[in-house]
Amino acid sequence: MVDDGHINEPTGEPAAPASANGPVRGLLWVLGAAALAVVVLLGVQATGLLPSFSNPFAKEQTDRSQPPLLKSIRDLNRYVGAEGDFQVVVDLQNDRRNVPDFLLNERTLFVGAGRVEAYVDFSKIADGAVVASADKKSAEIKLPAPQLGETDLDLDKSYVFAQQRGLLNRINDLVAGDPNRQQQVYRLAEDRITAAARDSGITARAEENTRKMLEGLLRSLGYEKVTVTYTAP
Repeated sequence: MVDDGHINEPTGEPAAPASANGPVRGLLWVLGAAALAVVVLLGVQATGLLPSFSNPFAKEQTDRSQPPLLKSIRDLNRYVGAEGDFQVVVDLQNDRRNVPDFLLNERTLFVGAGRVEAYVDFSKIADGAVVASADKKSAEIKLPAPQLGETDLDLDKSYVFAQQRGLLNRINDLVAGDPNRQQQVYRLAEDRITAAARDSGITARAEENTRKMLEGLLRSLGYEKVTVTYTAP
C-alpha cells in the first residue's frame, strides 16, 4: 500500500480492534475508582468523621431467658462469726464387675472449691437469755451454739481435672446423654467439704468472734463486765 510516498509493511501481528479496548479501559476505571473510594472511606472513618462499619456476618447472641421469679423471702437473724474456704479433689469411679474398663467405665477427677459459714442464730435466743445487773454495769448473755451453714460450691473455681469413659459410656452419651451426671460429683464434693468444715474448728472461731463482737458492743453502751456463754448444740 502506498501513502504519500511511504510504503507500510505488515508487522505480522494483527491490530487489536478498537472496540475491544473500550470495555477493558472502562472496567479498569471502575475498579480503580472503587479502590480509591474504599481508601477514602477508611481514611475518613479513621478520623472519626463517620461511624465505624460493623461486620455484617458478626456473631450475635440472643438472650431469651424468662424474668426471675421470686419464690420466697426470709429474714436473716444470724451473725456469721467465721468462714472457711476449702478445696477437695474427688476421684470417683463407676464401673461394672467382670466388664473391661475400655467398654464400661467412668472415672472423674474433680477439683471442688467451696465456702462454709459458721454462724450464731440470734432468732433462737430464748427468753431471759440476756440478764443485766441493776446498776447497768454487767450483763450476761446466753447464746445458742454456732452452727455450720450449707456448703456453697463455687462453680467458677471448680473444674473437672481429668475424665475417663468407656466405649459404651460414650455411645450412651451420643444416644441419650445424662445432663445430671455431674450432680453426683458435685454432691460428693459438697459432702467432703462439709465434713472438713466440721473438723476445721471454724465453729470455735465463730464463738470467739461473736463473743468479742458482743463484748465490744455492750461496753460501748456502758457495761463494764460482759459474760457470753453458749448452750449445748
